[in-house]
Amino acid sequence: MMRHLLWSAAWLAFVPGVASAAQSDCAGPVAPCERASPGALALLTPGRAGGVLVDPNDEPGVRRAAADLVADLKAVGGGEVRLIDTASGNVSIIAGTLGHSPVIDALVKAGKLDVHGLPGQWEGYVEQVVDNPLPGVGRALVIVGADRRGTIFGLYDISAKAGVSPWTWWADVPAQRHPTLYLTAGRVADHPVVKYRGIFINDEEPGFGGWARAKFGGVNHLAYEKVFNLLLRSKANFLWPAMWGKSLWEDDPASAPLAQEMGVLLGTSHHEPMQRAQADWKREGKGPWDYTKNAPALQAFWRKGIERRGKAEDPVTIGMRGDGDEPMTEGTAIELLQGIVRDQRRIITDVTKRPAAETPQVWALYKEVQDYYDKGMRVPDDVTLLFADDNWGNIRRLPPPGSRRAGGAGVYYHFDYVGGPRNYKWLDTNAVPRIWQQMRMASDYGADRLWIVNVGDLKPMEYPTSFFLDMAWNPARMDLSAMQAYPVRWATQQFGAGQGPAIGALIARYGQLASRRKPELLDATSYDFQNGEWNRVAGQWNALDNDARRLERLVPADRRDAYYELVLHRIEATANLHRMYLAVATNRAMVDAGRYADAARAADDARRYFAQDAIIRRRYEERTAGGKWTSMMAQTHIGYTGWQQPDRDIMPALATRERPLSLPAPSGSRPALIPADAGRAVGGRGIKWQRVADFTAEGAAMVATPTTAPAIERPGGDTPRIVYDVTWKGGGVAKLDVIAAPGLDVRGGARHRIAVSIDNGAPVILNLMEGENEARWERSVIDNRRVATTSLPSLVAGQHRVTLWLVDPEVVVEGLALRAG
Repeated sequence: MMRHLLWSAAWLAFVPGVASAAQSDCAGPVAPCERASPGALALLTPGRAGGVLVDPNDEPGVRRAAADLVADLKAVGGGEVRLIDTASGNVSIIAGTLGHSPVIDALVKAGKLDVHGLPGQWEGYVEQVVDNPLPGVGRALVIVGADRRGTIFGLYDISAKAGVSPWTWWADVPAQRHPTLYLTAGRVADHPVVKYRGIFINDEEPGFGGWARAKFGGVNHLAYEKVFNLLLRSKANFLWPAMWGKSLWEDDPASAPLAQEMGVLLGTSHHEPMQRAQADWKREGKGPWDYTKNAPALQAFWRKGIERRGKAEDPVTIGMRGDGDEPMTEGTAIELLQGIVRDQRRIITDVTKRPAAETPQVWALYKEVQDYYDKGMRVPDDVTLLFADDNWGNIRRLPPPGSRRAGGAGVYYHFDYVGGPRNYKWLDTNAVPRIWQQMRMASDYGADRLWIVNVGDLKPMEYPTSFFLDMAWNPARMDLSAMQAYPVRWATQQFGAGQGPAIGALIARYGQLASRRKPELLDATSYDFQNGEWNRVAGQWNALDNDARRLERLVPADRRDAYYELVLHRIEATANLHRMYLAVATNRAMVDAGRYADAARAADDARRYFAQDAIIRRRYEERTAGGKWTSMMAQTHIGYTGWQQPDRDIMPALATRERPLSLPAPSGSRPALIPADAGRAVGGRGIKWQRVADFTAEGAAMVATPTTAPAIERPGGDTPRIVYDVTWKGGGVAKLDVIAAPGLDVRGGARHRIAVSIDNGAPVILNLMEGENEARWERSVIDNRRVATTSLPSLVAGQHRVTLWLVDPEVVVEGLALRAG
């Protein structure tokens, strides 16, 4: 499990995102380093005051970010750093926006600052170490942005390089101390590829909402200031705010202007059009939320949203869903929805006094709205098409490869969800390799205008949120090697080079095991008790829990809170939950066997683990970070009987001599797998195979690239394949299970196909989505896999060759199972 310890600091420097001084080998331009080198800038030196120069007339958000950088450098170096308005000899950083900073513009005019390619580049920035930039200043780092967010991102990039995590406030990560710090000579230029990158705070009660009320007196501008700051430190720019019974605009009139000042773009969710919150309609709407009956009132309501938006850059959600995030009508009312969009665009044109195409707009193709698109509805070319996943991390549709529209396309993704087959919102259960595979596919298909992810309460989704936003900055940089290096890079940023590799290994292993099944879906029958599956699964969690506790003793005292929030809590909470359900399963099995004393002991264990769950919550909310996270772990997770959560956690029923409870083997028991990477992968037709380690709890997956390649309708011969040598000890009829990730057909054909052949037989195509219906889909997301089965008549005992032939490039192979028919 600790294999990640082998990764070097030199390797980490090439991973996307920023590198702190603790993990840099001082290579490359404008890199943090604790030793001097030719042409390097002495950013922090004991006994020497430093200054960050920003023109007083630059954008307010730039000055805010500069003030944060000053505070960050003080935290890193422990010395005196000041924000200054005029040049002086102690200037170490000069920052500003093109056209808004006379100092920056003068440096460009004098030829001292290279801004080639920067003007007009959305959120682009340059960092350059410049000699003699100003009279009396021998050397300084100059940060210049093409626009205000470009400058802001450049400033926060230096904070991160110095050793301050974007999660410094949100996960209590202290700055990494370096009293002496240099930046190497040279120039760095960067800009985002995905234009709008952000998060959706959702399903925010009782967690985020309860916490905000306890900490700030409400979900107000004080709470949102922390969210905005996190986004900007993460080089993100977009927020869908908390929405259940809340309106960012009306609950606290200071919130939206603060976002505008800081540089954060505000939108509204997939079912809240025209910059109006659902709560706005609940409070002031008149009549039904029904355009066929109440169009004038709805138009007036929407007009106010566009008026309230003013001259902001915020993308506007258009279209309409039913009240309360429900379908608008039965069936597909294309003509109605097209009329709504036309009327909304007329309002936008009328209010802004500009063509509607000059206001960024988003049409969210969520749930049944995608049916409108599939059946031919289209919106003007300037509107961004926001495709969605199935709420469980499987993207439903993407634009045709190579297609382009002025508004582009994007993806609405989920780390949290309320709905069928069951809510999941307690813990982070999102494996990064799966996120990477899905979002890489989105990028390959051209969905790169808007990426937004539902993060629930935000905590404890820190790690996947970082990954999602880092990948959104430049998806191509997050290649396979960078993704697999990411756990260590991220852990090193939070905990330093000493513990980073070992903690990264824990984080990666947690993602593997958590991907097996959501905690809310666990019960005593989730795994087969009789064949030892329950003991094996619980044993894996116990081993991880033990590793995490041993490592906690090595973490410096000032990082123990961060370690608990980011690493240990989710491991110990999930491990404890597995122990509880194993004890319940043991109790029921012992009663069935007539071993009543053993059953009673197991019942005591189950009760103890149930009580321990509450103790773990109290440690997080009351003892960690001085009680900073009150209510943040309040989501219930034990006692589900349907899709919606119970009002409180409920102890599972226990068996007694008088009341036995049967323990059937689960219908979805996982067979023993032939690992996906156990075969010989052969590319062809321009397609290659990639081995993606740690994709599932069982191991690696095999992924075809590029996913945009045409489907191979006649597999065989020189087409891509994976060849497995297997031993069959039985005789007669056998069954071959092909296990794949629970993906969907993003091309819209309801096909997710792979072909199989045995020995010299002809390939037989299997459709993993054959007979797809709600029940089959639910089973696929519950088990986090799809299985296609074929019969193999008269298979003789001995050695055989099983070949998997690629048909649809989106299929991710997780393994095979050969079993008796």
